[in-house]
Amino acid sequence: MNKEQLIIDVQGLSKDYQDGVKQVRVLKQLDLKVSSGELLAIIGQSGSGKSTLLHVLGGLDVPSEGRVEIIDTDIHSLSAKQQGLFRNKHLGFVYQFHHLLPEFTALENVAMPLLIAGKSVAKATDKAKQLIDAVGLLDRMEHKPGELSGGEKQRISLARALVTEPDCVLADEPTGNLDKKTADATFELMLKLNKEMNTSFVIVTHDQLLASKMHRTLVLEQGKLIALN
Repeated sequence: MNKEQLIIDVQGLSKDYQDGVKQVRVLKQLDLKVSSGELLAIIGQSGSGKSTLLHVLGGLDVPSEGRVEIIDTDIHSLSAKQQGLFRNKHLGFVYQFHHLLPEFTALENVAMPLLIAGKSVAKATDKAKQLIDAVGLLDRMEHKPGELSGGEKQRISLARALVTEPDCVLADEPTGNLDKKTADATFELMLKLNKEMNTSFVIVTHDQLLASKMHRTLVLEQGKLIALN
């Protein structure tokens, strides 16, 4: 992948919500560009629209106005099925509450995106083991989420997000429920995988320390993205 490739290109993005009889504009004609291998933090007060922005970027919510291009593709012009296939190939997601499937082992959770993409069980399992090894949890791969600690669940979630070798990972408060030591370890892991795989990360966070470690930080304020000096 060309290091200068534009992974995300957002133009004139707005998002409205209906609040009773009143329409509220959460995102206001904002623009955003993210290059391959870039680490971007987006910070802002609760309710500022950070998670909404992430969901629109990932095609999980639709914009009221504007265009979201991922790898030169307008993700919102695709059908629901096409969007799912596109997300599976190009995007990884990490959530504050991990969203692992409780009935499956860590290994099965990490292999799931590859199985959905049509890979064989053998290939999906082999690749999932590689990623679980990368996050340091090979000895826990046969455990179900209920048997894992919070930090272990988040690391497995990160492995799942990266198993398809996506161009970009969208992470919503990925260290929000972790103690400082585990949060630091999780971020160091993100840095390592970012360097090894040239994966971009867009991280929504309240954690100012985490944001300060990124290549670039933007503040979402009154529906607009503002560069932090």
